[in-house]
Amino acid sequence: MKKIIYTVIALLAAGILYVLFGGSDDAGPAPTVTAKLAPAEKIARGAYLARAGDCMACHTVRGGAQYAGGRALQTPFGNVISPNITSDKATGIGSWSADDFWHALHNGKSKDGRLLYPAFPYTNYTRITRDDADALYAYFQSVPAVAQANQPHALRFPYNQQFMLAAWRALYFKPAVFREDSKQSVDWNRGAYLVQGLGHCSACHSARNTLGASDGEGLSGGLIPVLGWYAPSLNAGAEAGLGEWMQPHIVQLLKTGASPRATVFGPMAEVVRQSLQHLSDGDINAMAVYLKALPGDDKKSDFERDKGAEAMAYLAAGAKLYEKHCVDCHGAGGAGLPPGYPPLAGNRALTMEQAVNPIRIVLNGGFAPGTEGNPRPYGMPPFGHVLNDTEVAQVVSYLRSAWGNNAPPVNGNDVNRYRAIPLD
Repeated sequence: MKKIIYTVIALLAAGILYVLFGGSDDAGPAPTVTAKLAPAEKIARGAYLARAGDCMACHTVRGGAQYAGGRALQTPFGNVISPNITSDKATGIGSWSADDFWHALHNGKSKDGRLLYPAFPYTNYTRITRDDADALYAYFQSVPAVAQANQPHALRFPYNQQFMLAAWRALYFKPAVFREDSKQSVDWNRGAYLVQGLGHCSACHSARNTLGASDGEGLSGGLIPVLGWYAPSLNAGAEAGLGEWMQPHIVQLLKTGASPRATVFGPMAEVVRQSLQHLSDGDINAMAVYLKALPGDDKKSDFERDKGAEAMAYLAAGAKLYEKHCVDCHGAGGAGLPPGYPPLAGNRALTMEQAVNPIRIVLNGGFAPGTEGNPRPYGMPPFGHVLNDTEVAQVVSYLRSAWGNNAPPVNGNDVNRYRAIPLD
């Protein structure tokens, strides 16, 4: 009880400080590039940047008008409903100025001064340059107007209070445009800008505290709240990260959704399909350069496996299930046949301590995105209707122990926890 009281007091104090002293509303640096572009060129640039930011993913409901909002973004604090960002003057952002749009991206504030919830990742978008913000603004002003009123958020008390949001911002948010590092290459800087800003990769690939704040740009991986997927490390960690990956394989994964090392599934498949595959080869390569340069933990797993008879029998049961259901595609040695059938030996989805992703893929199947570079992707069928919780746990535990993989086993309770989580 005392801890809760102290937390509330700290949040109230932070909120007061923010109201009194926080929140820069500067107009940002004057645009230099977009000011010289013809209107059509500025709109085209903005359209590309909107792809890079994957704006449609949140601001478009399935089967709905593009950018008309209404999608419920699930959070541990309730649902945040995305707004209409078409050019409609009454219900969209058609009446906004370029400065209004900049304040939303850079400062996390709406046109009327209302504080925006960080489900809209302005904690990342604050790094976007004024030039790119103006190009995005030009593009969204060209999006056909859709008259669709915004729905109220469905957040629990006290998270639905602006004062508490002000407190959160005082603790965890400071506007800051991206600054290039003169010690790094052009590609590194471009990659950093895309990963940290428009790509908002840390929104998923970083751990969060109890108040939903990200641990920064270390990109060491994290469980995506509510969705029940684990976004793996993107740094140079040797086992859980990308440290042992060749750069072309990172490029291939980001651009097509499949590479000799792995295939993307779950939320990342949507990101590749709707956003990353549409970026230029130069931008994708720059992102790979930056990710390869991120410091990571080179430590290998030191997990000591139980060699007792019961534990060995558990893995042997998993091996039999693998031979019956999996070997035809992934091979007796776990090498697979990429890009259609991903390798399992050394696959970081299996070598990480967290087993969320392989459990969900065995239960529900794995479906890579259809992309220009991989137009007819192979999909893995679901086995949740064939295998019970214990059997899923056995085969996943076997995969995490075979061919040099060394990760802890899972049990039926672990599987049951994710069996009921919706796919979308």
